[in-house]
Amino acid sequence: MKPSWQLGILDLIVRRLVRRESWGDERSLVKRARRLFGSPPLWASVASIGVRVESVNNEGVCGEWIIPKNPSPGVIFYIHGGGYVACSPRTHRPVTATLARMTRCRVFSVAYRRAPESRFPAALDDVTSAYRWLLTAPGYSEPVAIGGDSAGGGLALALLVAIRDGGLTAPRCAVLASPWTDLSGSGESVTGNAGRCAMFAPANIQEFAGTYLGGAVATDPRASPLFADLSRLPPMLIQVGDTELLLDDSKRINEKVLASAGKSTLEEWPRVFHGWQMLAGIAPEADAALRRFAEFVAGHMQPAAGETSVAGASESNSRNMQFAQEIS
Repeated sequence: MKPSWQLGILDLIVRRLVRRESWGDERSLVKRARRLFGSPPLWASVASIGVRVESVNNEGVCGEWIIPKNPSPGVIFYIHGGGYVACSPRTHRPVTATLARMTRCRVFSVAYRRAPESRFPAALDDVTSAYRWLLTAPGYSEPVAIGGDSAGGGLALALLVAIRDGGLTAPRCAVLASPWTDLSGSGESVTGNAGRCAMFAPANIQEFAGTYLGGAVATDPRASPLFADLSRLPPMLIQVGDTELLLDDSKRINEKVLASAGKSTLEEWPRVFHGWQMLAGIAPEADAALRRFAEFVAGHMQPAAGETSVAGASESNSRNMQFAQEIS
């Protein structure tokens, strides 16, 4: 399938501005990543049109609520990417605001400490604390979905494992966008897609991983959830580009979940670059991917047997049916 002209142009730009064989020493890597990753402030503001943004700084939990008009029951707990060193809830509003508008669910976009100022396992500790906070909010009783991209996708998977092992209320489902689940870089696609991947070269995996890990073992399941026990997790949708270095990070997660009798759907998108969902409103491939994200979430937000959502089960069902009709 031939990519859209919008994606084709942006692919060339990404290859010219972002991709390099080495990102240099730690200081250079962090400086460059924070300059290039994520959406610029102006586009983040444009992407926020039609939703309300409320900042959160409560008992050590930071982030922002993205609230659509006339929200339906349900919360998407979203974890941004950025190689563990860059980006924020603001930079990812093209994704979070689009999801809020598509699903009419509120989105909580969590902020977490970044490396090298705060190394592993600070990011996982922060998102776990934020999830606990969400579940214990006064009057809370709404269904939750978890989403994340790149490093945020890896954090989302590690969070699912922490939720299961900690006996917390599990989310209804999870959507992982090009998740970085193996910081050791052992997947065949790391070398097999070298040169095809528009954004990264193989050596970059170790450079970013080293900045986050700070000497910790790359195969620690909390850092690389590929090596965790992935049984008894909620249904998940995984999206990844077929030319990405991280292709096998997604394929192996999908295989491992299915082998443990779990539910996982893997979507390999042709000729898209890492993080293409950030181009919502610009590239049709990004809009299509987020519609699939929204469909998957909507399909799992129905109250479980015997459960009633805040607005009532019948209202939730009718709104989800309306949403399914709107995107079909």
